[in-house]
Amino acid sequence: MTLPTEADAANELMRLARAIARHNRLYHAEDAPEISDAEYDALVRRNAELEAAFPHLVRPDSPSAAVGHEVAASPLAKVRHAVRIMSLDNAFSSMEVEEWDARIRRFLVLGDDEPIAFTAEDKIDGLSCSLRYEQGRLVRAATRGDGEVGEDVTANVRHIADIPPQLAGSKHPEVIEVRGEVYMEKQAFTALNAAQQEAGGKIFVNPRNAAAGSLRQKDASVTATRPLRFWTHGWGEASEAPAATQKAAMERFAGWGLPVSPLLVRVEGISALLAHYAAIGAARPDLPYDIDGVVYKVDRLDWQQRLGFVAKAPRWALAHKFPAERAETMLEAIDIQVGRTGKLTPVGRLAPVLVGGVTVTNVTLHNRDEIARLGVRPGDRVVIQRAGDVIPQVVENLTRDVPRDPYLFPDHCPVCGSEAVAEEGEVDVRCTGGLVCRAQQFERLRHFVSRAALDIEGLGEKSIAEFMELGWLAKGPADIFRLKYRREQLIGREGWQEKSVDNLLAAIEAKRAPDAARLLFGLGIRHVGAVTARDLMKRFETLPALRQAAAQAHRGDAEALAELTAIDGIGPAVVEALGDFFHEPHNREVWDDLLAEVDPPPYVVETRESAVSGKTVVFTGKLETMSRDEAKAQAERLGAKAAGSVSAKTDLVVAGPGAGSKLKQAAALGIEVIGEAAWAAIVAAAD
Repeated sequence: MTLPTEADAANELMRLARAIARHNRLYHAEDAPEISDAEYDALVRRNAELEAAFPHLVRPDSPSAAVGHEVAASPLAKVRHAVRIMSLDNAFSSMEVEEWDARIRRFLVLGDDEPIAFTAEDKIDGLSCSLRYEQGRLVRAATRGDGEVGEDVTANVRHIADIPPQLAGSKHPEVIEVRGEVYMEKQAFTALNAAQQEAGGKIFVNPRNAAAGSLRQKDASVTATRPLRFWTHGWGEASEAPAATQKAAMERFAGWGLPVSPLLVRVEGISALLAHYAAIGAARPDLPYDIDGVVYKVDRLDWQQRLGFVAKAPRWALAHKFPAERAETMLEAIDIQVGRTGKLTPVGRLAPVLVGGVTVTNVTLHNRDEIARLGVRPGDRVVIQRAGDVIPQVVENLTRDVPRDPYLFPDHCPVCGSEAVAEEGEVDVRCTGGLVCRAQQFERLRHFVSRAALDIEGLGEKSIAEFMELGWLAKGPADIFRLKYRREQLIGREGWQEKSVDNLLAAIEAKRAPDAARLLFGLGIRHVGAVTARDLMKRFETLPALRQAAAQAHRGDAEALAELTAIDGIGPAVVEALGDFFHEPHNREVWDDLLAEVDPPPYVVETRESAVSGKTVVFTGKLETMSRDEAKAQAERLGAKAAGSVSAKTDLVVAGPGAGSKLKQAAALGIEVIGEAAWAAIVAAAD
């Protein structure tokens, strides 16, 4: 290791602390990692090296003392763990494993010839979860969070078939907190992403990300639709020790119906440990789930107790990580794909290469800035890595110094020829052609008929492509509703019989009076997702009313702008996107053409009579018995409007602890203020 000066070391430790904290937050709290596990591990290792060389420079916010990340703002309740969930120290070489064994022997005062038994099991890449059983019955489940406080996911884990609500057998401890990983198998992950893409939903980066996002759902019914698995690797609070050894404890858990790793073994000595590590590494590409290493634990629990913990990790356990799987190949071409929103995404076409058991032929190059950073050009020799063992990426350009003209990122759309620009503060370059761009037409039409939008059964990608090729969908989504005039032309084409044609046309006709929020979402307006579309329609009820407000705000009408931004979750980006959409003449033509074919009824949330029907309610402060979203949903069901700010039109303010400026505004305007308990009484009276 090259040592910097003390001043440089202090600065680097500061940068590392901030970077690692940020990536911890993205990984643990937001399920949105930006770097691979190998890149993250490299940051942690560098931090540890500098702290070892300059112990007097160790920072109060040092990553070496952190576990996970503090639970971010979430609709899920927080849970404090009875016993802290620790992290694991990592090893990246056999030498580091041998040093760990030597430290154990010194600590326990064991001779070199005295055998130490270990357990070794594959380290699955999932989301840590703690299951609390009392008298053998599952009473609570929680995520790791920062190790001290996690999120309550009890309702969600009850939908995971691997997790028994009642332990099998008898003589269970009065209390046992089983710890393990919630994960998703590779095949299930691929199927989920395909379904998400079809429905216009979120595409997950890797199985771990998908498992985390699926488990941490506010609505447990969403978790129920996701193919989650679980396995056990340890325990926390226990009213009695489950066994005398780690291996026996895991066997007892298996007897209770809790799944454990099929690759878990007990061995003696470092040589046997490393042999099992090699065997698991060889089997890794064929495993149905993702792993990133092998976990070693001292088998005797009395020795574990003596060894104890240091900082954030136990002395008696170690994660032996696999090296990132990489390969060299030729970058043969760079293609530009145009997405539904007009984003130009560069895709590298590779000479086929095997990486981690998978043949890779394409690699994402992300954006214009990433191409410039790597300096890649067609013909370069590059190093490929499967980030998180799932998404291929270029990590190094081996021939960037070879004299050759740099790659010029296009400034016009390769599909329609329209100008391609990046908005201020953004790295993504987008085609400005909108609905006149053929690439965007296809993606937008596919989005328009997807499950989350109009959900027109039978009109999939293949059919859309066919109808576009025939010129039947030239003007936009309104042409879908004019396909009925093509019935005779369609019957008899390959794959189309009279029954299938009539089924498709019937499915289209069934959407003549679509849900207004789904229709708005289906138009693919930038920043207007499914939730935003519902929020907008709750406020304006009809699409013409929304169009008028958006157009007025675009012209600088302060009242219209205030009306839009008063909707919770609607910010300047959404308002600007709506204004830009309706300002473009071609978009107005498409809009008018569509509304000539469909007639969405006013968007009305089903309500019941209550003391707040017809009133405007504002929630402020920290709500202790429900989330803010739940409170707003309650208000809407009671016939009230949930507003985001206090004004003269506000009728009632519900204030929790920590209420600030909104409470002061309410007092100044003489608006009634009640607490959470009084609000609960209003809700109960309406049931």
